[in-house]
Amino acid sequence: MDVERLKFILEDVKAGRCTVEQAIDALKYLPFEDLGFAKVDHHRQLRNGYPEVIYCQGKRPEHVKAIVERMMARGNRNILATRASQEVYQAIKEAAYDAEYHEIARIVVVKRSEVPVSKGKIAVVSAGTSDLPVAEEAAITAEVLGNKVERVYDVGVAGLHRLLANVKTLNEANVVIAVAGMEGALASVIGGLVDKPVIAVPTSVGYGANFGGLSALLTMLNSCASGVAVVNIDNGFGAGYMASLINRLAQQS
Repeated sequence: MDVERLKFILEDVKAGRCTVEQAIDALKYLPFEDLGFAKVDHHRQLRNGYPEVIYCQGKRPEHVKAIVERMMARGNRNILATRASQEVYQAIKEAAYDAEYHEIARIVVVKRSEVPVSKGKIAVVSAGTSDLPVAEEAAITAEVLGNKVERVYDVGVAGLHRLLANVKTLNEANVVIAVAGMEGALASVIGGLVDKPVIAVPTSVGYGANFGGLSALLTMLNSCASGVAVVNIDNGFGAGYMASLINRLAQQS
């Protein structure tokens, strides 16, 4: 249920094209629908501007398919499913034939309505090629939410000249997402180069003492650069969503 569909229902009632009982029937699944294994939040687009995002890891493919079916039946034409395997993708395609799978990002997208694109840009920067799954999760999320995304990949601090060659691109963005594993120094370096908010994403990429991303997380949390905020380990989706909110607010100023 989005704002336009809600307006349509209320205008139909006002004009006499729809009875109050019919309107109640259309709205009775707000704010959520209980499927037994999941409570689907059909009200989220009205509150947050985008439908509930499905986190697929750990869910059975048939459960994800059922969630997609109910979301579509209740007027959600754009659906984002994260951490999706090929098996989950095939299940979603049974419910939505036009679903697209972004394999590196592990994201499934169903897009049946155009989302207004913000004028400003989001820059997604990765330290290394091994960080691409998390970086692409952030980038695809931001794009689906209606943002222009500039990708700057494999520019880690081991070869600082690669990053410095792209400073102009970073400064043209309203917000920068810095994705890095190992020691996670990339976010601090970027924070010292630009006057934009930097969302740091630690990844679990690294050798044993990386502790599955903990070393990168602690480095980013202890950054001496101003304007650096940190999301959880490997949380590309959270970074992309937060960057979208910041970019949208920048357009209102």
